[in-house]
Amino acid sequence: MKNILVPIGSSENSASNLQYAIDLAKAIDANVYVVSVFQELSKVAGLSKVNTILKEDTEHLLEEIVTKVDKKGVSVIAHPIKGEILEGINRVNRQIPIDLMVLAPRSNSIKEEVFLGKTSGKLLKHTNIPILIVPEGAKFTKPKTMLMAFKNGNFEKDFILEPIRKFVRMFKTEVHVLHVETPESTDELMQVTDNLKEIQSSYTIARNATTFQGVLEHFQHFHPDMLCVVRRKRGFFKKLWEKNEIMKREFHTSKPLLVLPVQE
Repeated sequence: MKNILVPIGSSENSASNLQYAIDLAKAIDANVYVVSVFQELSKVAGLSKVNTILKEDTEHLLEEIVTKVDKKGVSVIAHPIKGEILEGINRVNRQIPIDLMVLAPRSNSIKEEVFLGKTSGKLLKHTNIPILIVPEGAKFTKPKTMLMAFKNGNFEKDFILEPIRKFVRMFKTEVHVLHVETPESTDELMQVTDNLKEIQSSYTIARNATTFQGVLEHFQHFHPDMLCVVRRKRGFFKKLWEKNEIMKREFHTSKPLLVLPVQE
């Protein structure tokens, strides 16, 4: 995990989110790339000057946020990117392979009832980069315990587990596995591949209607410092995939949420 990407919006939480990423990068010897997206207007009718202003405003926003953090000797590279957010992030990932994206729950939304804003929700839904969603105002601490919940115990694509391995290697994090058996589960889904067995500290089978309900029921029992789920089209966020914005009444957590890449 060498490259951490931090997309920046207009949220007042941007600086604290960046500081969290820097503190994490310091602990694991990683680089931090900070980006903010601006939309270019048509270059006809003399709008090229407007585009220049938009780019300069984005550069100033990045500079302002970077000056508010303590870099702690970490390489922090800030750069504006033009275009739509998803295309821009994917373009960055092609040039600089991103190992982890650190997101604030709400990059722009000011609505208190929102847990995951539209931009952060879109990145979670439509990218396949490991994502760490950091609670607003949270300060980085070494995660002693992690609750990892899933329905399918097949992790044949070994790279998916690399972020967890990094936490285990660097912080001695205990990984408590919650394997949720649902009415849809099969014998194949209830098998667990050896690569996960090698890093898990405990293994629990829960019987619930969904993985989501399993987490809600068992979260207090484990009291984890971090929650981990797997990004799937029909997984933890099954009921939430239909939209980008996620309300707090639907789901929220006061702990960092690690979302692993999809493996289907």
